[in-house]
Amino acid sequence: MKPSKLVREAVRVAEPFCVTNREKFSLKDFDPADTSGVKSKKHAEKLLAEGSASVSDMQELLYAQDRWSLLLIFQGMDAAGKDSTIKHVMSGVNPQGCEVTSFKQPKAEELDHDFLWRCSKRLPERGYIGIFNRSYYEEVLVVRVHPELLAKQRLPDKVVTRNIWEDRFRHIRHFEDYLVSQGTAVRKFFLHVSKEEQRRRFMDRLDHPDKNWKFSTADVLERQLFGDYMDAYEDMIRQTATTGAPWYVVPADNKWFTRLVVAAVVIDSLESIKPSFPKLDEDKMRELASAREELRGRQAELAR
Repeated sequence: MKPSKLVREAVRVAEPFCVTNREKFSLKDFDPADTSGVKSKKHAEKLLAEGSASVSDMQELLYAQDRWSLLLIFQGMDAAGKDSTIKHVMSGVNPQGCEVTSFKQPKAEELDHDFLWRCSKRLPERGYIGIFNRSYYEEVLVVRVHPELLAKQRLPDKVVTRNIWEDRFRHIRHFEDYLVSQGTAVRKFFLHVSKEEQRRRFMDRLDHPDKNWKFSTADVLERQLFGDYMDAYEDMIRQTATTGAPWYVVPADNKWFTRLVVAAVVIDSLESIKPSFPKLDEDKMRELASAREELRGRQAELAR
């Protein structure tokens, strides 16, 4: 399936936001308000519409082929737009081959297992697109900013060392490398929203009754730690961006651009898998020919 000119344009737009070189990464090099030369929201929406259609078509091939799976991981501050991005980009995808999992605060059973356990259970099957709205990366973000949460995990004292974050980064790199080696393509998105844009979106939730339900006072408390979170995100990306499982630092101040970049990455990822309808062997072709003759015979009988 050859991508259209518009889809190829969208893929080019996304390229500058890909991070695979850990040593040279700095979050300061990425502007949350960047639109990468796409000055028209209308044009971006046109690109997104065609891109979403391409995602839908390729997802059908991925499902039919039943060889690869695609894991999309979304991380970002509150109000960065994770939910709406997933909704818009995946709007045309058949739910039969796509599953979204939102990870909240871990439950007691989850705390009694290793930090990768609850996410491991939700990994996509072959032929599926799996979407994680937050993930095991919370363990090097929220838990790092709030180290008191480590106590709730009841870890043995000997493993809670000054190197625990480096240890977890190493485990994550190995885990994702293993997934890739087993046929799961991994793409990770950090929706990079500015502190001012986050404030504006929080105010919007307060000012509109139909959005009040989205607001939590805990969000305001976490906002006070915005700088600490940015430091944690920067180190997380620097430590876990790899060629096989890259991070995309997606500008999130303009939701229309965020959605375009994510759609382009999904398209590019699916194209790299090269999904196709499975080719049938000779036995299967003979079986189909026999079925065709049987159906034709029954049609002839009914026509008499």
